[in-house]
Amino acid sequence: MSNIKDKIVIITGVSSGIGEATAKELASKGAKLVLAARREDRLIKLQQEIQNTGGLALYIVTDVSSHEQMEELADFALKEFGKIDVMINNAGVMPLSTVYEKKMNEWDTMIDVNIKGVLYGIAAVLPSMRERKEGHIINVSSVAGHLVFPTSSVYSGTKFAVLAITEGLRQEECNNNIRTTIICPGSVDTELTDHISDANLKHSIKKQSEIAIHPNSIARAIAFAIEQPSDVAINELIIRPTIQQL
Repeated sequence: MSNIKDKIVIITGVSSGIGEATAKELASKGAKLVLAARREDRLIKLQQEIQNTGGLALYIVTDVSSHEQMEELADFALKEFGKIDVMINNAGVMPLSTVYEKKMNEWDTMIDVNIKGVLYGIAAVLPSMRERKEGHIINVSSVAGHLVFPTSSVYSGTKFAVLAITEGLRQEECNNNIRTTIICPGSVDTELTDHISDANLKHSIKKQSEIAIHPNSIARAIAFAIEQPSDVAINELIIRPTIQQL
């Protein structure tokens, strides 16, 4: 029997890409899901797709950059299911640009979503997990959390931060039987490049993304981490297309 069956799992950023694929993968293995994203029309569509295949999913419209909304998300899961087994902080944005361009609004958005969103997700679920002495927090970083390239300075900075936060959390909470996992995708076929405001840069990045793998590949990796027995923690996974160099 799958170790995922009947686990209560919150997933942010489920309206597309890795989040959507992960929701479908975990639902197929019997998880009970709480779906979170900003686009309600997509939340409704995903919920219906999961329920039509026999799965169970509830949703709540959530902006991860709001501490209050993330607390409401966790409270909703606890009210509906009584516990939270897994928190997947997946929401992220990638408006690449050079530092010289001073696209400060984009910097702020990356910091708010990619860093604060992860911190707010952790903060929202940690008290109940500590009380139960059980839980699993999965944070989606990137290969850009291990390397930097021109135009990725701020984006990579946010993803390096996710690695540091998650490793610190692991050390702080391992004695409370709380597992942590960092997921670092390479090039994946998602809407992430849509956030790039420079048309030429967007075209260039999209061209490089022709090697991108399907989000299902990342979803299976996340499921693998969750499936392990409670005394085993898969702390980090890097998943790239085989032919990706960076």
